[in-house]
Amino acid sequence: MNRAGQDIPVPRRVAVSGMGALSALGLSVAATRRSLYRAASEPALPTRFATTLKAPVFELSAITARPGRPGGVTNEMLSLALDEALSDAGLSRSALRGKRVGVAVGTTVGCQLNNIDFYAALRAGQAVDAAVFTSYMEGISAEWLRRELDVRGPALTVSNACTSGADAVGIGAMWIQSGLCDMVIAAGSDEMNKVPYDGFYALGVCSARHCKPFDAARDGLNLGEGAAVLILEESGHARGRGRAAGRRVAGFGKSADAFHITSPAPDGSGLERAVRTALAQAGASAHEVEFINAHGTGTLINDAVEARVFQRIFGSGVRYMSTKGATGHTLGAAGALEAVFTLLMLEERRACASYGFTTASDKIGAGPLQESVPVAGKLALSTSLAFGGSNSVLALAYDRGEERG
Repeated sequence: MNRAGQDIPVPRRVAVSGMGALSALGLSVAATRRSLYRAASEPALPTRFATTLKAPVFELSAITARPGRPGGVTNEMLSLALDEALSDAGLSRSALRGKRVGVAVGTTVGCQLNNIDFYAALRAGQAVDAAVFTSYMEGISAEWLRRELDVRGPALTVSNACTSGADAVGIGAMWIQSGLCDMVIAAGSDEMNKVPYDGFYALGVCSARHCKPFDAARDGLNLGEGAAVLILEESGHARGRGRAAGRRVAGFGKSADAFHITSPAPDGSGLERAVRTALAQAGASAHEVEFINAHGTGTLINDAVEARVFQRIFGSGVRYMSTKGATGHTLGAAGALEAVFTLLMLEERRACASYGFTTASDKIGAGPLQESVPVAGKLALSTSLAFGGSNSVLALAYDRGEERG
């Protein structure tokens, strides 16, 4: 009760009752769990499109788009991750029909920039096939998924550059906390695509070798592709289905630097605000954070800013890593995928080493984890940074007293 004697509502706890994921670490959560602590695979030149550029990527060549499916490989991966997440949550697609289920999907380009020939013909005044435009409209990820499932909650496709997947999870958690939905399908999905590939290369941030986040010799990122789905529901709702889970979205912090179109604010003030907001929502202090799954792309400026912020908030003993050396930067999928990775590490009671890191840098200070370390507590952070100074931080928890029964 507050000082006026009024009851203060207890914040609704957001359980993660199901997870699905596919990336270069594995085409399922089970495969990902096995791969998290092993040596990463090597990136290779892309095969989904022709290019003369020599920037290797992490591609999922086994995944192809189903004929006639709008949204191409992006929605194919989203669908596969959804089926795994629903199975993990003890649900089926048909069980969701007509229910108050929200859909929030993060993506940067989806399949929607694959139509380069269409745009070229249109600009040249040539006749074009309207089916391409129809497919574009029908392939918008969240609306497509809502139609596929026939659910009655809100649907939102988040295209907020590289924080899109984290934002989808954070927005989905807010929908649960507000009572807007009984359940949310929170996801991120992005396929390998020529436009961002060429664009990142033009920015001079693609490495010609396996990326090395936070390393003294880091020289850029590798792009990747993948998808992740997290089934979110209020903890009591999950227990009512006999699916009480220890996994939880405990907090979400969001800020914008408004500093530069591609670079973060040099002092990291925006990221720091997002971190502190996520901790406040989680009702936690900095010393309760076991580790941070950092954005860590391998670029010179972003890695240095991120590391300095971590040390300012958590001290020189901060434990952090980047998993992008194992998956590449999966753009709109990254925040959702890394939320899954973070929860898996909490479940396994072990934080993995930072992929690709070997040599400390005086520009970084306290470096990332060089080997896996035990995890005793229940809370970790996953950070995502994006163009335009967008900062998103998820506080993720695993309560061992509430494992699924």
